[in-house]
Amino acid sequence: MNLRLLLGMAADGHRNRIALGTRRNGITFSELARRAAVGAALVREEGARHLVFLGRNGPAVPQLLFAAVGAGIPFTPLNYRLTADRLTRLAARLDDPLVLADREYEGVIRSRRSRRADDFLAALDGPGQSGRPDPDLPPGDDATAVLLFTSGTTSEPKIVPLSHDNLASYVVETVEFGSADPADCALSAAPPYHIAAVAAVLSNLYAGRRVVYLPDFDACRWLHLVREEEVTSAMVVPTMLSRIVEYLGGRHADTPSLRLLSYGGSRAAPSVVEAAMAVFPGTGFVNAYGLTETSSTVALLGPDDHRTAISSGDPEVRHRLTSVGRPVPGIEIEIRDDAGRVIPPGQRGELWLRGPQVSGRYLGSATALDPAGWFPTRDLAYVDSGGYLFIEARLDETIIRGGENIAPAEVEDVLRRHPEVADVAVVGVPDEQWGERMVAAVVRRSGATANAQDVREWARARLRGSRTPDEIHWVAELPYSPLGKLLRREVIAGLRMAGSPRAPGGEEALVPFPGDHRTGE
Repeated sequence: MNLRLLLGMAADGHRNRIALGTRRNGITFSELARRAAVGAALVREEGARHLVFLGRNGPAVPQLLFAAVGAGIPFTPLNYRLTADRLTRLAARLDDPLVLADREYEGVIRSRRSRRADDFLAALDGPGQSGRPDPDLPPGDDATAVLLFTSGTTSEPKIVPLSHDNLASYVVETVEFGSADPADCALSAAPPYHIAAVAAVLSNLYAGRRVVYLPDFDACRWLHLVREEEVTSAMVVPTMLSRIVEYLGGRHADTPSLRLLSYGGSRAAPSVVEAAMAVFPGTGFVNAYGLTETSSTVALLGPDDHRTAISSGDPEVRHRLTSVGRPVPGIEIEIRDDAGRVIPPGQRGELWLRGPQVSGRYLGSATALDPAGWFPTRDLAYVDSGGYLFIEARLDETIIRGGENIAPAEVEDVLRRHPEVADVAVVGVPDEQWGERMVAAVVRRSGATANAQDVREWARARLRGSRTPDEIHWVAELPYSPLGKLLRREVIAGLRMAGSPRAPGGEEALVPFPGDHRTGE
């Protein structure tokens, strides 16, 4: 299915509903379709072969996405947090791009085709524009609709092409057409270069749901917008969820309209999820797991799963609060060992995925899919007896200590429950005797007095001795990407800079982290 068909269905089915923006000044679904058609004609006049957007999330994103769709070229949002040199290098990897940038990023990318996004959007309402014809022939369903760059934290970013069919398959399998109530409203706070932002455009359009935007996240502004616009659903990354919980300080959120709060993009600490459920008592929670290569979500832990887990006295059911739930319709999963054999529930291995929404391709490279169409995620995972999927770590983050594979998340979850620990990252560093030794970088809560041995004893009482950190390092903060992903390699680099002590349980002064991690990917 082509994305132009999705837009046409939405425009016909929800004509005068507000699609983007506030209830008073928003753009209707039919107007969005008209503007997309005009935008497509303008893009075709430019003769560009890619449409690049450099800017923050907002109503411009769906308008430019569908303008590119109508023009039959890929839409590529770039990470505005990167340096000008790096952005120019990324744009240079695309053939003849038209670069549309927010005012503050105008001129950042050196390109022969560069325009201010506001000027392009204003032209959609210009005199005589309403009569421009819609392009006659949409691109094929297997044509590329969106190009997204991977984070590239360890190497040059890869470019993931997502076809019309990949993206439409995700939407059609997971969303019921027209299922939103006319009063429903979604709050989008993800940056446009993330697959979650692209998926939000398509899924809310198909459901007929109004979308409002928060370009720069702030917990107070987020809560204010939820209340002011009577937001019924929202999606946040775990870092955002943690900041909202911290801002509320145990008070109820007072957001009666908010029925659904989704979180994803990286692993959420169970303690944060539990605290969030307490301050949003009337809200259903959803944990969404997906990858850029899979056109967004492939597994969900739904509201009923959350409620059942948190109220259960059965340890296995309770532990499901840390899972990503079960596969969405259309997605198959397998857990495979190092030899590529499928292994049974309870055993850990690499997660493989298959389904029509899975791209599994990289521009300029051979497909990552195996001959049967399965995609290797490089995530260490297992499935429990009820079919719930648990993501433990990236395979290259697994600590191998004395021949035993240890998932950092297992140890981090225990340490975070220490009453004087605010945050923690567990990493492996080289060791001649054990292969790797386990080091915990710990952020103390304000006024905490615990020492390294206290933290190690806490872990030992709740984990096997082999899973107790060999060393504790105190840090002022941990390095995260803007999407809330812990940058473990920066943690390891910081430990190297500080000089890791050899004595078990040794303490180190505050560890610095290299670079400006707040502006990284």
